[in-house]
Amino acid sequence: MSFRLHRPTPFFLRLVTILLLAVAILLPPTSGASNIPPKSPDYPQGVSSINPGSDLWREVRQRDGLIVDGISQVKGVETGVLINVRGDQWARFRINEVTKTVSYALVGVFGILVLVFVLRGKVGIKGGRSGRVVRRFTDYERIVHWTLTIVFLFLAITGLILLLGRPLLLPLFGKEVFALFASASKEGHNLFGPLFLVSLLMMLFSFTRHNIYEKGDLGWLLKLGGLIGDGHPSVGFFNMGEKFWYWIVILIGLVVSISGLILVSPNFGQGRVIMEISHLVHVIGALVLMLGSLGHMYMGTIGIEGALQGMTSGYVDTNWADAHHDRWSRECQQKGLTLSADEFARLRGETPAADAEVAAQERAK
Repeated sequence: MSFRLHRPTPFFLRLVTILLLAVAILLPPTSGASNIPPKSPDYPQGVSSINPGSDLWREVRQRDGLIVDGISQVKGVETGVLINVRGDQWARFRINEVTKTVSYALVGVFGILVLVFVLRGKVGIKGGRSGRVVRRFTDYERIVHWTLTIVFLFLAITGLILLLGRPLLLPLFGKEVFALFASASKEGHNLFGPLFLVSLLMMLFSFTRHNIYEKGDLGWLLKLGGLIGDGHPSVGFFNMGEKFWYWIVILIGLVVSISGLILVSPNFGQGRVIMEISHLVHVIGALVLMLGSLGHMYMGTIGIEGALQGMTSGYVDTNWADAHHDRWSRECQQKGLTLSADEFARLRGETPAADAEVAAQERAK
């Protein structure tokens, strides 16, 4: 006897397939399928918004707590911190707050000086120039002053390029040229920074004796240099305003120098927080010096006639000295320290006007 198996009909195969699909659809999902993260409505393509590594990176970044040092084979300051969360916060603060504040302050003070010049103009010498001069600064004092001035202006320009260059210069010159400016400014700023400290100490040792409080300074301060009341207050070698500016330069200049050394020498052992604080102190101190320097340069050049001559030749007109530093001027005149125009010309190696006229007459004969 033999048996023969019959093949199922095509209809039977189709029926079995339909039944299996129905069972698969109707049965509840398995435990493994329940672990699939839900799809986010923000991603219609079906990409999940949940990153499996989110919990890990939250722990690494330590968002919800203080930064704790981890374990590292590298020994040093904060080498156990894998990600510094406050670094991004500091960068945003520097860009959004510090940069804007410095920009507004510089533009504001410059605008005030322009307004003062438009309304008041240059303050002339009362009675005009007398033709006689008196020595105000020695050659060494002028060298110290101009050394500090040149170094400070260089540091101010390079510092402003580093702080404000990205929003101001980058759109004008492009990435390549701005990168060149920024790199050169950084190297120059770091190189000339210690020279500022040296010239500042030279200024301290050279001008301190003229900037000690003396009789009459309080009266000058109460009258605001002559703005209140009648007449100009009696003043010695420097007035109280000049003394204030001198000590601001010395004290804030030292703060700026020390904070700059901390920034440029990270191997002192300071951490990121100290560096951030030093950066902020450095910027604020430099801003105070720049704003004060704008007023100082205005008063010494286009603001007051005859003031710049004291730092270019070392001598000032006696009428200027009488108007601005009367006590000091009287002392010089009593000691016979004034010079005539011809004596001043001979002192500078120039031909006096009288001698030039005589020589011209002889040539005419």
